[in-house]
Amino acid sequence: MNPRKPLIEAIVLLVMLVPMKALATSWVYLFVVWDGYIYVVGDEQVTSLDEKIGAVTAYSDMEQYAGNFSNIYPVGTSYYAIKGIDTAHAIAVHTPNDTYVKAVREGEYKETTLQKSVWYKALGGIVAIGLGIIFLMRHFKKRAYKK
Repeated sequence: MNPRKPLIEAIVLLVMLVPMKALATSWVYLFVVWDGYIYVVGDEQVTSLDEKIGAVTAYSDMEQYAGNFSNIYPVGTSYYAIKGIDTAHAIAVHTPNDTYVKAVREGEYKETTLQKSVWYKALGGIVAIGLGIIFLMRHFKKRAYKK
């Protein structure tokens, strides 16, 4: 038997068991989520604000989250209603440089994408563990026959 074969098999097993993470999520646009809807952030500045309606509760430029999520603004960034504009159409977002920009409602924020990704990751882990067990059983079975 080739003495390198167990080493190569062990390396393959380790690579399979180490969790792989996507390098980055490619967002189509910059957005905030408020009240179950996604709002696309534009360049238009807003000066006529109404009351504060919420704030970013989760930020990531890599993964989706539930709640008032954003892929551009940090946790704590405030959302405001705009005077004369229904929040079903647009909201204002307080930017880090102390201005307010308009964010236009794109549609409902679908958390099912998030739920699917969690299930796919779990399934991938189960498959990797299963393959690892098969590898180990095969490896030890070969050793038992040699004795």
